[in-house]
Amino acid sequence: MSRSTTETDIAHGQQRRGFWLRTLHNWHWISSAVSLIGMLLFALSGITLNHAARIEAEPKTVQRTATLPTPLLKALGTRAEGEAPLPQAAADWLDAQLGIALRGRKAEWSEEELYLSLPSPGADAWLSIDRGTGAVEYERTDRGWIAYFNDLHKGRNSGPAWSWFIDIFAVACVVFCVTGLFLLQMHARQRRMTWPYVGLGLVVPVLIALLFIH
Repeated sequence: MSRSTTETDIAHGQQRRGFWLRTLHNWHWISSAVSLIGMLLFALSGITLNHAARIEAEPKTVQRTATLPTPLLKALGTRAEGEAPLPQAAADWLDAQLGIALRGRKAEWSEEELYLSLPSPGADAWLSIDRGTGAVEYERTDRGWIAYFNDLHKGRNSGPAWSWFIDIFAVACVVFCVTGLFLLQMHARQRRMTWPYVGLGLVVPVLIALLFIH
């Protein structure tokens, strides 16, 4: 093999390496930027979630009452069982009176009352409508900001939009980790402790799981 051929192969190898380095760095920093704030929030809420029993909170409960107007009460119809949303007019009236969004929420129907469970991140709430008198009772218990972020961390009662965000955020984290792994591999020759550190990150949680989780 001639010297020029060897030099050409080396040059091609360096070009390929440079291409993959640039590509991986681009994907790595983009995925890092996309997932940065979410990763910080999930890391911090992971700490508060892990110590939830030690963090004191003072739940605040709000109770409200109202009376559904007769026309709206009659508009509820004769459904006696099952689950279904409220008629739009009744939902709009309750929203205006109590400041709660009921659009699309399903109620549990019975002959005596309608009952809606209205949980949200960091809070629990319910609403009932007496079908005989139109009496409306509403109660909401707010457990504070820490509970709010803990529930977002778990995706609890957070709706489809937040569920989609978690999925997209998780994909960005996977891209960040995988590109980071390939970058580690490409720089491993110059950084001898690369794989020992990677191995440590694997061995520590495995040992904790095997030795301390029963």
